[in-house]
Amino acid sequence: MVNSKIRKPDWLRKKIEYTPQRHRVKEILRELNLNTVCEEARCPNLSECFLRKRATFLILGNKCTRACRFCSIAKAMKGEILAVDPEEPKRVAEAIKKLGLKYVVITSVTRDDLDDGGALHFAKTISAIREIDKYINIEVLTPDFKGEKESLNLVIEAKPDVFNHNVETIPRLYREVRPQADFERSLSVLKYVKTNSSTIFVKSGFMVGLGEKRDEVLDLLNRLSETGCDAVTIGQYLQPTAKNIAVKEYIKPEIFDFYKNEALKMGFKYIASGPFVRSSYMAHEGFNALKNVI
Repeated sequence: MVNSKIRKPDWLRKKIEYTPQRHRVKEILRELNLNTVCEEARCPNLSECFLRKRATFLILGNKCTRACRFCSIAKAMKGEILAVDPEEPKRVAEAIKKLGLKYVVITSVTRDDLDDGGALHFAKTISAIREIDKYINIEVLTPDFKGEKESLNLVIEAKPDVFNHNVETIPRLYREVRPQADFERSLSVLKYVKTNSSTIFVKSGFMVGLGEKRDEVLDLLNRLSETGCDAVTIGQYLQPTAKNIAVKEYIKPEIFDFYKNEALKMGFKYIASGPFVRSSYMAHEGFNALKNVI
């Protein structure tokens, strides 16, 4: 249920704009039968990103095999057969070419029904993008692939520029917020990628406003830093539908600044922390910052 006891503050009010650019992006996506997490997850930054002809591509379908309580992406029914479209990587590459993108974020639903969790499909998508322009920078935002090293290796060997895997929230809230995930497994994914590639930046992100305490957030940041994670994003959880878990608190902008400063002290090379920050929002800026640090 919606938490009616707390009112959305002024700093979380964002104007929705219906521009020709937004229409053109949606037109290209529909023509090529592609999904975006921007639409499926009801991202508050959709208008702004589509205005700039940017989108985060959602591969492997639009139904998830897990049921995280914060997410509005459709859930697969038990026993439902979910297809994998072998032509999707090429269509993603075609959309990128039409949009003129030079930095791309590719994410997916979680596909626990697949032996490799969809890792090979990620690799094929990266390859298809490289075929149209080898200079395009690619960030992948992946599920945990159940922690399987063989799956992670498939993505690592495809050489994305950034490997992103979100921990989403503090460990204490996993059972309530994302019961089918495992915090330690997510940390192991980040550490494995960092340990096994010297050329890929590793990134993670999480939400606040779900009932976490400040010291728990600092502990989470510290745990992420211990994996060797290069970058982290922190954003306000916003309840996408009445069926999703309610917001417990709207975090003030100055607290986001506090978390950013503390994260910098821990050694992260890049931190984006603010109410509207999302993993892939303005992701190219984070990549450019990371390159300048090296």
